[in-house]
Amino acid sequence: MKKVLIADRLSARAGEILRAAGLEVEEAPGLAPEALAARMAGVHGLAVRSATEVTAGLLDSAPDLEVVGRAGIGVDNIDITAATERGVVVMNTPYGNTVTTAEHAIALLFALARQIPAADRSTQAGKWEKSRFMGSEIAGKTLGVIGCGNVGAAVCQRARGLAMRVLVFDPFVSEDRARDLGAAKVGLEALFAEADFVTLHTPLTDRTRGMIDADAISRMKPGVRIVNCARGGLVVEADLSAALDSGHVAGAAFDVFEVEPAEASALFGRENVVATPHVGASTAEAQENVAVEVAGQIAAFLNTGAVVNALNAPSVTAEEAPRLKPYMGLADALGRFVGQICDDAITGIDIAWRGDMARLNTRPLSGLVLQGVLSSQLDSVNMVNAPLIARERGIELRETSTGEADGYRALIEVRAAMGGRSRTVAGTLFGDRLRLVRVQDIHFEAAFGSIMLFLRNHDRPGVIGKIGTILGEEGVNIANFHLGRPAAGGHALALIEIDEDCPERVLERIAALPDTIARPLVLRF
Repeated sequence: MKKVLIADRLSARAGEILRAAGLEVEEAPGLAPEALAARMAGVHGLAVRSATEVTAGLLDSAPDLEVVGRAGIGVDNIDITAATERGVVVMNTPYGNTVTTAEHAIALLFALARQIPAADRSTQAGKWEKSRFMGSEIAGKTLGVIGCGNVGAAVCQRARGLAMRVLVFDPFVSEDRARDLGAAKVGLEALFAEADFVTLHTPLTDRTRGMIDADAISRMKPGVRIVNCARGGLVVEADLSAALDSGHVAGAAFDVFEVEPAEASALFGRENVVATPHVGASTAEAQENVAVEVAGQIAAFLNTGAVVNALNAPSVTAEEAPRLKPYMGLADALGRFVGQICDDAITGIDIAWRGDMARLNTRPLSGLVLQGVLSSQLDSVNMVNAPLIARERGIELRETSTGEADGYRALIEVRAAMGGRSRTVAGTLFGDRLRLVRVQDIHFEAAFGSIMLFLRNHDRPGVIGKIGTILGEEGVNIANFHLGRPAAGGHALALIEIDEDCPERVLERIAALPDTIARPLVLRF
């Protein structure tokens, strides 16, 4: 039974869903890093929120870990690079707290425009400073939305309902998508120049860190108000503090900070700053939603191989997983075959998806082909880290799809380039059985066995008998014997499935036969 560790406080529904899926569950929120690391042996799935830091060191203590699920959107507490290198899938839940976070951004917008926190404190102190709290209307004002993913899009829709003009800056959003949200897509300079309010909804990356600094603020409209419910670190707080002092920025509302918990900040102690303690996703509904989502995603991955909302692996839906599963074995086997018959550094892998394969989601399959190719050289390689390892080794991956399949319903062809030479294999499924159907230009109909001998020889009478004799004399039992040749009298290939490993002396005896072209290879699957 596979085990999932819940390392942060989640709704009880998470544990219920995981147990109902047949998984062992341990709930241990709030552990110190050392204590958490000590519990990671034997853990296959890890569920976290924002408190637990999933570092390279923690991952090193988890040799069985397959997936990390983040109950929420932001994953800056997870070392995705280290996870990818170790073949661990990282998933988040980008939809469960969309509405909650968007509503919080709009709430901060109102609080900022009408000075609600300061007015509340004043009134509850027994003052009646009606003339002091002159606010600003929302309707008719321009809202600049930086980042138009799930939350940013929800903010756009709500802002349009408030009769605001909405501008969007997001390089990955089309003009049509922005138009559908009632917004106009613009460049960052135009947004800065025209927005009365700026709200941030972009992830924290090397490119976005500190994107709102003194220079950016100087290009904003005087009197602008800034809202940040996304990630701490997008705004340089010291620069914003100076702009608040100068009056260039009229106010700011922040739910996230550069350092959290934010026990001190350059923004604190100001009446024109509204601050909340990273509660944008803190509603009962959102916490229930993300707990249910992350538990369902982890369970689906561990039980069926479905990959949902992964940040370092191609997605595979629960519906696709059963259809892809037989082809996953084929992709891995073909990769292993070609990787073991290559005798030089591989510089490129070409994969052709043919017939029915052209209509499937082949992205996870290409990772499995690379996994198979690299497994002949490396131990810790899987479909997650194989593309990264291939790139690091200078192996270029190229893929094509076609409806033509040489008479087969579905066909996968894998070609490995080695300088000026190449090795090509092709395979298919007969029902759910894996079949090798071609090696180079030679056609086969061979099943994959656990241990197989691969032999090139001259096509002459008696070769098969001599090989069989040697194997028999050495006590190596033949399970299947497959032969192929491009033409009579030329060269031929033999693919021999055997029941036990083949000692070196046996390989040497076969290599010494006069009709053997090259030393036979032992292939393992």
